[in-house]
Amino acid sequence: MTDLPSRRLVLGGLAGGAFASFAAGGAARASAAPAAATYTPPNPRTRIDLNAGWKFVRSDVSGAEQPGFDDSGWTSVDTPHTWNAADGADGGDNYYRGPGWYRRHCAVPAALAGKMLFLQFAGANQVADVWVNGTHLGQHKGGYSRFRFGATAALRPGADNVIAVRVTNAADPDIAPLDADYSFDGGIYRNVSLWAVDQLQVQMLDYAGPGIYLRQSAVSAASATVAVTTKLWNNSAASRSVVVRTVITDASGTVVADTRTTARTVAAATGATVVQNVTLTRPHLWNGLADPYLHTATVEIRDAATDTVTDAVTEPLGLRTIALDAATGFSLNGTHLGLHGVNLHQDRAVKGWAVNDADHTQDFDLIKEIGATTIRMAHYQHDQKDYGLADERGLVVWAEIPLVNHVTNSAAFTASTENQLRELIRQNYNHPSIAFWSIGNEQRSDDTATNTLLGALASIVTAEDPDRISTYASNLGDSAGVALHTQASAFNKYYGWYGGSKDGDLGAWADNLHKNAPARKFGVSEYGAGANTTQHALNPPAPSSGGSWHPEEYQSLFHEAAWKQLAARPFVWGTYVWNMFDFASDGRNEGSQPGINDKGLVTRDRATRKDAFYFYKANWAATPTLYITSRRWTQRTDAATELKVYSNATLVTATLNGASLGAVTSSDRIFRWTGVTLRPGRNTVTVTAVIGGATRTDSVDWTLG
Repeated sequence: MTDLPSRRLVLGGLAGGAFASFAAGGAARASAAPAAATYTPPNPRTRIDLNAGWKFVRSDVSGAEQPGFDDSGWTSVDTPHTWNAADGADGGDNYYRGPGWYRRHCAVPAALAGKMLFLQFAGANQVADVWVNGTHLGQHKGGYSRFRFGATAALRPGADNVIAVRVTNAADPDIAPLDADYSFDGGIYRNVSLWAVDQLQVQMLDYAGPGIYLRQSAVSAASATVAVTTKLWNNSAASRSVVVRTVITDASGTVVADTRTTARTVAAATGATVVQNVTLTRPHLWNGLADPYLHTATVEIRDAATDTVTDAVTEPLGLRTIALDAATGFSLNGTHLGLHGVNLHQDRAVKGWAVNDADHTQDFDLIKEIGATTIRMAHYQHDQKDYGLADERGLVVWAEIPLVNHVTNSAAFTASTENQLRELIRQNYNHPSIAFWSIGNEQRSDDTATNTLLGALASIVTAEDPDRISTYASNLGDSAGVALHTQASAFNKYYGWYGGSKDGDLGAWADNLHKNAPARKFGVSEYGAGANTTQHALNPPAPSSGGSWHPEEYQSLFHEAAWKQLAARPFVWGTYVWNMFDFASDGRNEGSQPGINDKGLVTRDRATRKDAFYFYKANWAATPTLYITSRRWTQRTDAATELKVYSNATLVTATLNGASLGAVTSSDRIFRWTGVTLRPGRNTVTVTAVIGGATRTDSVDWTLG
């Protein structure tokens, strides 16, 4: 028995490539499903979790790949794990970047003998070498994508096995990103697992993608067509007669389409590509936040000789159409949808990058609470959990590769970056939430080498997935070539933080670009300002972005001004606050928080929603919002102040120490009471509003020294 001949088969497109293609035999229309028939996908694969029980050392060690190596003095850890959770966020830009080793014993059940075995790593930063029982399985370059190695020949079912992994996050001129404004945490920071799959299988090593790809077309309320491409592999010693069955179910598990190919012969140690076209009538569409409805598609590989299922893969299917217009922006299913949202980094306090599923879910709960319709997963491929949550919650996703700041003009760097893009697209092709594939962020040079690479990447997006929208985030001039390779583009604009004025400059820039290039489709991929929740001032001027003083109130003023300008310009197809959460950037020393980029709307530990969070919640979310700002400014030295409230009410009344401050109306979700005078000692401010037919209140205490 042998593993697949290459751990990465470049196939030149999802429906073509080096495999034999069963276009005719696989193009059967869906047969009518029995009324109300339900379907439970078979599960012939075995997944064994390998997160627990690792030994770790943060250094390079000779001979650590050998099974008999003594690791008794190493530290016991579980994955996800990073060695930079602390030093990557303490400032000074001197965190450890180098090799580390992981070792683990693994007892493979004897019952798995005869199966194909694959080790899967959901993410390790950034170069990983993997050994099993002293045999080198391979090396993966790139810190953000999933990767798999065939381990059938090296693992011994029914016996103890030793897995050794050397990971390094040392700077490498051949791998993107070369540098960026965030810490590059090292380690096996996502999940690890062992998969056992039948020899007659859906391809496991197609850039570690699912092996089935659901391309939808002609989607409407009346019907939708799905071309289901399956990449199968026969690793048997003899040819096999194969039937491919595709079953599509609705959210309740009821079958809406069921089709299978006629039997076809697949030679030994050979792959084949099968395409089945399935038409659904009156489909329930995936419609963003309003109705994130998901079907599922299951592909069964069946041995025709015995009519048994040897392998099966189930993927989400969200039927929808997407489009961009230079004048009106983004549309989903033919209806305009304002894309307003946030950027997200995979980082949090104490843990660094080593976050778990509960952490991902909490992040998306907060993003849902604020009312975002879109999320930019910056600046790299995120964990599968994030894309799945976006599917389920109805968020439109901008997905991106980690081509940040600079490029190396070399064949190795180009090959590595192109590989990371193919991994991103193949692994995430079936997520309906993804509307945009981004080929990079903030290249600092508009030179030939940079533009040649960006042009090649844009062509890969077109070849791999012509149905989604390619994009790029630029911080160079409007006419720079770096932003002209993709179908859409966006710009990182920080007027009022890194120079310029928050009051008007952003809108003026957008108007000028739209006037000079009316056919251009552009968005704002980043805008934001820093805030330390312990620093406060009344209506402060713009602070120094690199200074120690980042009052929370200025961040609020910045976003009030920015959103007013963006909301009035529908031709700006998408807007993304930088950032949803504070995150580690070890080279920074500002806002009295060394090692932290403090532009988040929520603190890095997710414990505090900053004032600006509630400004957006009042504007974006339908849930009732009534929030007194400057609530953490509890110790006051000046009696004269003002009261500011964010709310989606139409009328808010306020009292100070029980005395009425009157009622205020607002058209911009900002309610102000000026000329407020505090008395010495404790002061209690209470606001009341009727929202959604119910009375809501909020209250804070401020103490005048």
